[in-house]
Amino acid sequence: MSDTPDSAVRTYTEQHRTAFLDDLAAWLRIPSVSAQPVHDGDVRRSAEWLSAKLGETGFPVTEIWETPGAPAVFAHWPSDDPDAPTVLVYGHHDVQPAAREDGWDTEPFEPVIRDGRMYGRGAADDKGQVFFHTLGVRAHLATTGRTAPAVNLKLLIEGEEESGSPNFRALVEERADRLAADAVIVSDTGMWDESTPTVCTGMRGLAECEIELYGPEQDIHSGSFGGAVPNPATAVARLVAALHDADGRVAIPGFYDGVAELTDTERALFAELPFDEATWLRTAKSRAASGETGYSTLERVWARPTAEVNGIGGGYQGAGSKTIIPSSALVKISFRLVAGQEPDRIQQVVRAWAEAQVPAGVGHRITFSPATRPCLTPLDHPALQAVARAMGRAFGRKILFTREGGSGPAADLQDVLGAPVLFLGISVPSDGWHAPNEKVELDLLFKGVETTAHLWGELAAALR
Repeated sequence: MSDTPDSAVRTYTEQHRTAFLDDLAAWLRIPSVSAQPVHDGDVRRSAEWLSAKLGETGFPVTEIWETPGAPAVFAHWPSDDPDAPTVLVYGHHDVQPAAREDGWDTEPFEPVIRDGRMYGRGAADDKGQVFFHTLGVRAHLATTGRTAPAVNLKLLIEGEEESGSPNFRALVEERADRLAADAVIVSDTGMWDESTPTVCTGMRGLAECEIELYGPEQDIHSGSFGGAVPNPATAVARLVAALHDADGRVAIPGFYDGVAELTDTERALFAELPFDEATWLRTAKSRAASGETGYSTLERVWARPTAEVNGIGGGYQGAGSKTIIPSSALVKISFRLVAGQEPDRIQQVVRAWAEAQVPAGVGHRITFSPATRPCLTPLDHPALQAVARAMGRAFGRKILFTREGGSGPAADLQDVLGAPVLFLGISVPSDGWHAPNEKVELDLLFKGVETTAHLWGELAAALR
């Protein structure tokens, strides 16, 4: 019996397994730590290595795009089909700092394979998940007889994600015509666990602010003046106390305007996941779950907006006592946003609410950091269903759906390019992103290869 397309992909992948892992190991040996200036040359060398390897893979266009910081890599492989849709893959080639003395069992930039895993900084986050696209597209061509992908395939591999992507949005805006796409695939994410393949459908946005309150021009005696002048530390405490109501909802007027509510289908799909709250609490180093009444833990961290106090201070912090009314106090608050919330609008309502909490005689300054928009792709979107089908073919089982509670640059791609964002990752929580002994499960890594081999044909059909 001749191979079916799915088994042919698996056969091709296995035949090229050794060479693929050798190449990935070579890339992992480049310590492309964007946060450390001493590695600036290594980040550039990583970009050059990837650009050259993409050329070897078959991409007719590979370019290094300069930014005020670290370089990004762009590649483009046009389809032979004039009606083919265009798909952009996003990832990053920079990595977190790592040193043997941090607790690594082996040198972090000398990858080793042990017990079916490859250990090394960047193995999962994100070089491994970028690199599986190289073998995936070759398997796609070899098993379909094509000379070019079924879609117009573009890659944008950033060099500063681990440093907060300070130049990413400007790069996307500047190059929007080159990056134009019908869908964006983000390969910088993961699955629920080793035995539960999942597709992420969205990430929350982020808005952050610092609120500073000023009272007396200097610290003053609490006996001589206490009870007769406003205390900015007390004012900050009252402001924080007013942030949530008794049901755990954010009590800022207008905060929930436009929020995309969970559907019954989405809640049912979340409930299918093998979530164990006790295990989750151990991971969170916490004793009890809490939050907005009426929502499960997963719903709270994936699909509901939040306000969290990240830091609070004011007055004397040393040993013993110092009986003063402090001259100032501050609080740092972050807001995780969900689909339907606009960061500019959130800043407006937060500012109005905070100013209303400030008592007479207390000055204030409210400072916002650059915000990140939320992104969400509806469950019934054809592109999302194409990703789930491709992943199902690779894993041979039903694919479930998740969201991410955190925030990232994917929203900039959705915002600037106006294209749906899909998440394709095979990393699992045990991979240890940003931690000592980061690794990638090799069986899952090659499932990523197989998924991308199927994906381009699935997306070509879905997006026509």
